Amino acid sequence: MKKYPCAKINLGLNIVAKRADGYHDIETVFYPIPLYDELEVETLNDDEYAGKAYILATEGNRVDCPDDDNLVVKAYKMLAEKYPLPRVSIRLKKNIPSQAGLGGGSSDATAMLMMLNEKYNLGISDNELRSYASKLGADCPFFVDAKPTFATGIGNIFEPLTSPISALEGKYIAVVKPDIAVSTREAYSMLRPRKPDICCKDIVHKPVEAWKDLLTNDFEQPVFGIYPELASVKQRLYCCGATYAQMSGSGSAIFGIFDDNPSEKLNELWQGKNDVFVMQL
Repeated sequence: MKKYPCAKINLGLNIVAKRADGYHDIETVFYPIPLYDELEVETLNDDEYAGKAYILATEGNRVDCPDDDNLVVKAYKMLAEKYPLPRVSIRLKKNIPSQAGLGGGSSDATAMLMMLNEKYNLGISDNELRSYASKLGADCPFFVDAKPTFATGIGNIFEPLTSPISALEGKYIAVVKPDIAVSTREAYSMLRPRKPDICCKDIVHKPVEAWKDLLTNDFEQPVFGIYPELASVKQRLYCCGATYAQMSGSGSAIFGIFDDNPSEKLNELWQGKNDVFVMQL
């Protein structure tokens, strides 16, 4: 069985308060985009890899962790503690860049839970899947439905948007991932929490042309101070015709929204120096 876990971007990201437990309360809109990993699970035969509960093969973008720390393996082990799962072979092809603020690892983990439930008829409800997913990462439950969602708390309280973000329909999105890894902990340490004048949930229903002056990511200022190359990427997206551009999450991917397909301009600009993905929404 195979699934295609999607990436997400943050439309606005505001750090609104420091919590007593050391975490931060946020406001953001999670928006799924058509950039996908590939995840495949098959049952191991009795004579295959005897003594191993699972084998994991990864392809594509580098996965920088031991197999036991991979979120898809953690998802398998979590369900295997409660359900009679067989030994499995897992193949993960990483197309979504890691350490990019695109949620690839969280999406993979949630897809793994959903696939095991479906493939082995575990009978787990969507609400139960969300509960399991929340133990793997705050944003993981979003990927059970993967629909535009207003997220608060530490990014774990979800409010589905009641109307579509029509401003994005038919637009093109370009995602640029430089070879930079951002320390989320360091970025948080430089923030001063504040409540925005207008909530991102309300801004995203305005025309995209209005977003540049209203929709903000609080991580940009401290992260751009450390990595000015990221600020340059954002400015270049605007120079190539983006109506709106922003860093996703705590970085380091930068996305731009375009009326027309910008592939030719962006490929000419970067010529393979950065990972560039262009999709129609």
